[in-house]
Amino acid sequence: MRAVVQRISQGKVEVDHKVTGQIHKGLLVYLGISEEDTIDDIKYMIEKITNLRIFEDDDEKLNLSVKDVGGKLLIVSQFTLMGDCRKGRRPNFSNAAKPEFAKKLYNLFIEACQKVGIEVQTGVFQAHMMVHSTNDGPVTIMIDSKKTF
Repeated sequence: MRAVVQRISQGKVEVDHKVTGQIHKGLLVYLGISEEDTIDDIKYMIEKITNLRIFEDDDEKLNLSVKDVGGKLLIVSQFTLMGDCRKGRRPNFSNAAKPEFAKKLYNLFIEACQKVGIEVQTGVFQAHMMVHSTNDGPVTIMIDSKKTF
């Protein structure tokens, strides 16, 4: 499981010109799911993302998590994060989970985030989405549950 996590001051997702998710202050999480991912990958990612200290404290140090600042999550499924570009010019997506499996884990990820007490907004799985965000900092972090980077 891979995620690109951006600290944002505002963000929204539109599908067919309708807003499906919108937040202020929080994290925009692009989430990619592989065929090998399990519940353990979900647990690792949620622990890491919700406790990641990338918000500034009163001394302007990155010491606070999204939970500490009362932030929200905007979660967007993105199978292209599983693309392998090491060979050739066209990404290879063979490691991306099949849609049925990916949707199941994506929904479990959302439910688990909500269970830790964070408000969650989302895009629409497998839809063509327009994602608008204002990256705050900018602060952008990549996380891989298999710890490949």
